[in-house]
Amino acid sequence: MKIPAMILAELRRLTSSRMSVLALAALICVPVLYGGLYLWANQDPYARLDQVPVALVVEDSGVDESGVVTNYGDRVAESLVEDGAFDWQRMPAAGAAAALEQGAVDFTVTIPTDFSDALVSPAGDEPRQATLELATNDANNYLASTIGAQAIERIRSSVAKLVGDQAALRLLTALSDVRDSLQTAADGAGELTSGAVDAVSGAGRLGDGAGQLADGTATLASGAADAASGAAQVASGTRQVADGTAALDGYADRAAAAAQSAVDALPEVRAALADEMAARGLTPEEIADVLAQLDPLGTRITSANDSVQAAVGQVDRLAEGAAQVADGAAQLADGTAQLASGTEAAASASGQLRDGVGTLATGLSALADGAGTLRDGLASGVTQIPETDESLREQQATTISDPVLIESSKVAAAADYGAGLAPFFAALAGWIGIYALFLIVKPVSRRAVTALHSPVRITLAGWLTPGLLGGVQMVALFGVLSIALGFTFANPLATLGIMVLAALTYAAIILALNVWLGSVGQFLGLVLMVLQLVTAGGTFPWQTLPTPLTGLHHILPMGFVVDAMRQLMYGGDLGRIAGDAGIMLIWTAVALLLAAIGVTRMTHRRTLRDLAPSLMS
Repeated sequence: MKIPAMILAELRRLTSSRMSVLALAALICVPVLYGGLYLWANQDPYARLDQVPVALVVEDSGVDESGVVTNYGDRVAESLVEDGAFDWQRMPAAGAAAALEQGAVDFTVTIPTDFSDALVSPAGDEPRQATLELATNDANNYLASTIGAQAIERIRSSVAKLVGDQAALRLLTALSDVRDSLQTAADGAGELTSGAVDAVSGAGRLGDGAGQLADGTATLASGAADAASGAAQVASGTRQVADGTAALDGYADRAAAAAQSAVDALPEVRAALADEMAARGLTPEEIADVLAQLDPLGTRITSANDSVQAAVGQVDRLAEGAAQVADGAAQLADGTAQLASGTEAAASASGQLRDGVGTLATGLSALADGAGTLRDGLASGVTQIPETDESLREQQATTISDPVLIESSKVAAAADYGAGLAPFFAALAGWIGIYALFLIVKPVSRRAVTALHSPVRITLAGWLTPGLLGGVQMVALFGVLSIALGFTFANPLATLGIMVLAALTYAAIILALNVWLGSVGQFLGLVLMVLQLVTAGGTFPWQTLPTPLTGLHHILPMGFVVDAMRQLMYGGDLGRIAGDAGIMLIWTAVALLLAAIGVTRMTHRRTLRDLAPSLMS
């Protein structure tokens, strides 16, 4: 019997009755039902998140900003409701907690009382972070909790951007004001520099004048010292003159007194002479004649006394003048001494003034240099702060609060969530379909084993029958994915070819298990499916698997089926297809070889299993 005849014989057996046909049709539809329904249900769940009920609790009391009460909590809530990413339902806190516990909502988001106050706190003395409270209930749905965590992170980012916009705008406005102030300061520094330069020039002239003053006061001090010495000598001489005139005045006073005494004594002497002459017996006439001869002498004595008194008066005046001259000379000597001391001090001060003016000139020069540096630095600072208007500052604030724009690109892209899962579930559905077919398909015909002695033909016939039926399953599943679900395929024919090749590979593996182990092999096919379900990397990256399972990913065929379908379906690296297909062909060849060896054993030796067929075959 040839291989096609053996395949037709098995197909006739499978379609020998109406129930057989229905059973075969049902089993062929298993991959379609499994893969198609699952992928249909999960084709794009993220597009229907607006149907997920979420409780939104707003307890924010707002904050007073410059006399205006701002409630950021209400703003956030209005933005969320308007966005409509979820079915947001505003509730009080108690109602939200009850709804979450009863499963009426999948999670709750609470904006607390101090939310607005915390958002503006960085501008005060006690900055703190604002809080958003997320409450989930894994008893309702674990993935809903995960989605809630992602949602509140997006809310946090949007709130941070809102606050960042306002903070950055305030900062940029302040910088604009600083720029204006720096410009004013730069202008003032320029004027200071100009004034300092003028001051340096004036200090130079002042230094010259101070030098001349110092020289003049030094000369004056020298002359004043000489004058003081001469004045001291004059004072000494005038004091000697004054002393001499004072002595002369004393002699003159005594002479005047003597002359006055003589004048005063003339009447008494005349009377005494008259009495003496009378006593001597002179007659009055004789006495008168004698006295008449003496009267001229008295007259001369009186005249001499007048002259002496006049001379004494002059001597008195001379003595007084000499004393005054001596006193004046002494005062002059004291004054010239003080003048000498003062001019010496003035000369010293003038020298200090000259030195101070030099120091001042040096300081003013440094001031001029510093003012120039200040002017240049302020001017540089002004140029480093860009001149902005309100519109530009708003754009800058937006950029500062959200500085990173993510531009994502994909070497290969799945259209949606369902398309992302399609390779994995198509590969898994192929295994399930082949596994189900082996429930009614006989892996190896006992009659063929008995009648024929060609293990290769028997093995090929036992493999091609479920393999072809599995190919039909894959064609049907491909039709559902591409037509009913609308998935796009970058390489549709090649994708279908990989799916059919996967069915043939699975059929060879399960055939070998059945040939060698019978019903136990059929059960092991189920175990092998579970292992591949875990290790194929169809959902999470295979790198996240525990270490013992990562090795199986590189061995078992389903992971290579998934990889090949992804590359072909999404337009990925076609160079990897040959490697994936090669692994599947190796599995197919090794499985067929093992099945052929088992069939050979069956044709040469009978076992109790051959006499007592498996309940599953």
